[in-house]
Amino acid sequence: MSVPQLSLTAARHLHLAAQGLLRKPSRRARPADILSTIQRMSLLQIDTINIVARSPYLVLFSRLGSYPQHWLDDALRSGELMEYWAHEACFLPRKDFALVRHRMLAPDKMGWKYHAAWMQEHAAEIEELVAHITQNGPVRSADFEHQRKGAGGWWAWKPHKRHLEGLFTAGKVMVVERRNFQRVYDLTQRVMPQWDDSNDLLSQENAEYRMLENSARSLGLFRAQWLADYYRLRKLALPLMLEQMQDAGTISPVNVEKLGPCWLHASLLPLLEQAQANKLTATHSAVLSPFDPVVWDRKRAEQFFDFSYRLECYTPAPKRQFGYFVLPLLHRGRLVGRMDAKMHRKEGILEIISLYLENGVKPSLTLEKGLISAISEFARWQDAQRIAFSRLPEGLFNAYRSGLEIDAA
Repeated sequence: MSVPQLSLTAARHLHLAAQGLLRKPSRRARPADILSTIQRMSLLQIDTINIVARSPYLVLFSRLGSYPQHWLDDALRSGELMEYWAHEACFLPRKDFALVRHRMLAPDKMGWKYHAAWMQEHAAEIEELVAHITQNGPVRSADFEHQRKGAGGWWAWKPHKRHLEGLFTAGKVMVVERRNFQRVYDLTQRVMPQWDDSNDLLSQENAEYRMLENSARSLGLFRAQWLADYYRLRKLALPLMLEQMQDAGTISPVNVEKLGPCWLHASLLPLLEQAQANKLTATHSAVLSPFDPVVWDRKRAEQFFDFSYRLECYTPAPKRQFGYFVLPLLHRGRLVGRMDAKMHRKEGILEIISLYLENGVKPSLTLEKGLISAISEFARWQDAQRIAFSRLPEGLFNAYRSGLEIDAA
């Protein structure tokens, strides 16, 4: 049987279809869409930078359109979601606890995320901390940051937040909610009372195979070398696992212009004929997070979208090329540019500090209409009433150089 041939554009469109970024949402978002969207992506990476909307909320907005940000917090609090180390720190469906449990039980393999020497040195304090949670319920690391009045007992302690982080990585506690984006921890045995390691634990090999299946579905179309990074998997028998997935009908080979041999997930087979005929169209324009699954693997973004990208917020200001927190811009199946932005919440202004188009991307009415729509919706979702533009490419947004007033959400 011949291997299907795809243009690079068609391959990108299939990937974006798998990610929920091919077309704008056809209806208003609902609370249940938080879980289903994360299930579609498998993972939602967490980052705390708040210069615009925090990353996990933005990743959902790019796919759902406007929604109340507390819906994500509600989904965690209700038990639909959990947090753990997956790609990095991520929200994932709580039903996937089994996929990461083997990591919890071998924290010494988690590198910088777990410091065995610290946990041993402070074993007595950590034991008292666990006893306190057992007796008094969930805690935040912020509870330990200030000396409280009162004689003796819990509030006289000043344990380091690393105690809780170590217990979290070792699977002794789980995040049950976030208050002002601060983690609230409770005992895993209380959060997952039905779980029994002796009966429910998956072997590492089995769990990692299931992670690869999730990765293949969420990427939709991929080169073999892209697959393991999704869950940060190491030392895999990847050719054997790909063969097993092909034998199971989970994936099938395709050949992509410029990329060569790739794999297509079975969920996208209904779109394959349309893609081969270059009739699978992309109509969505969106502001993306630096931690969106489409771009979090920088090598994949460069190979797939010809988009060379790195986050510069940890780079000294004089050495930055594009800005502090630069957001990729998606337009009709291409990553066409990037913008450095800041939300001034008190003033209700979204400031576009600088906006750059990629090499070869020329200003046009279609591009301008798509980007203005995407940026305006992004600003409105954050309750901005005005967009201020500073550095812009020549020929783009000429009518908006003095700024843009936008309607309230």
